[in-house]
Amino acid sequence: MQTSPTIDASAVAPPPPNDPVEQAGPVEAVTVQGGDFYAQTKDAGFNVPALKAGQVDAAFLRKSVAYSTKEAPGTIVVDPARHYLYFVEAGGRATRYGIGVGREGFAWAGEATIKSKQEWPDWYPPKEMIERRPDLKRQLVELQSGLGMHGGPGNPLGARAMYLWQGDKDTLFRIHGTNEPWTIGKSQSSGCIRMINQDAMDLYQKAAIGARVVVLSANVARR
Repeated sequence: MQTSPTIDASAVAPPPPNDPVEQAGPVEAVTVQGGDFYAQTKDAGFNVPALKAGQVDAAFLRKSVAYSTKEAPGTIVVDPARHYLYFVEAGGRATRYGIGVGREGFAWAGEATIKSKQEWPDWYPPKEMIERRPDLKRQLVELQSGLGMHGGPGNPLGARAMYLWQGDKDTLFRIHGTNEPWTIGKSQSSGCIRMINQDAMDLYQKAAIGARVVVLSANVARR
């Protein structure tokens, strides 16, 4: 898969004075959003389990943060080095989500748009993945678009998926939920951007078709 040009570090602008913001280093001045967003819920006939204590480091739970950026509200900025995804909002704010990202050799950086979104999506692993993991074949069946797995709680894409395209080309990268919440905050996926299922459902509601997605390179994000 060809990688896209990495994003310039200036995509995240310097912070204005007198307001703690998300930038190069960790900040403590964040507001935890109210409500139990990680409780068990029913969705489209499926059970979304509650997030259990200790499954995900508290640093990677959903928060509203001050965030200075040149990007317009509605843009998604992904910082893979720190395992965060930001949904940019008005007034210098963003909703920050913890994410899991690709392990070494599977990372991707660039700009894309959300071409489509699906609830409880089917999963079609690429041919290269099946070649690396022949054991996957036992879990796959013939679906409408090829060999894959029906959507549901056991599906690696989780409760929601947002598909990233560059023009008329599918990048094959997705922002999606996961049935392995303990991987949030880690770099061990095959390249896609994983979220806690409840967070993927929340972002799915906020992010519009056509929304701009900026994925920083790990090197840029660490500067």
